[in-house]
Amino acid sequence: MIGSTRPNRICPDIADWFLRTVRPASALSYDLIDLAVVDLPFLDEPQMASTGIYNHEHTRLWSERVLSYDAFVFVFPQYNWAYPAVLKNAIDFLYAEWAGKPAGIVTYGTHGGGKGAAQWGSVLQGIHMNRAEAAVLLSIPSNAKDEPDWMRDLDGKLAQFVPDVLRLDAELTALLVAP
Repeated sequence: MIGSTRPNRICPDIADWFLRTVRPASALSYDLIDLAVVDLPFLDEPQMASTGIYNHEHTRLWSERVLSYDAFVFVFPQYNWAYPAVLKNAIDFLYAEWAGKPAGIVTYGTHGGGKGAAQWGSVLQGIHMNRAEAAVLLSIPSNAKDEPDWMRDLDGKLAQFVPDVLRLDAELTALLVAP
């Protein structure tokens, strides 16, 4: 899930890099959900998500989509030592749909996104997802999006993180087959 909707975002590039890295070695099938395309409004359901009562069509469609997946990998930038609000908003529309599903974290920032990943881990615990311990914390230079050449060779520039991607995939695979 691409967890940023900011204009000129690099999150789709990071998510694409993750897919290019993980797909050849994985037994799992990965798909992308881009929250910019999903385009949920700020939480507008009158009932708490835990009731499962959804008044709006966009929420019912979101529920069906989330239910159709067995696991999730959340790809997001660290904003001010936390996760993006759009990602939390997408989670908060639903409740039971997330429960028990394995979840992985791929985050990035100038210092790797570890603080955002830690906070996101608490959110995943709160919705009863089964978080993979392995995480991919990418250090991206602060000027990366302003230097067109930097984003051109993500495979080379992020090669040091490939073992982290493979560990995350292996753990998600194990979580999916665990009783």
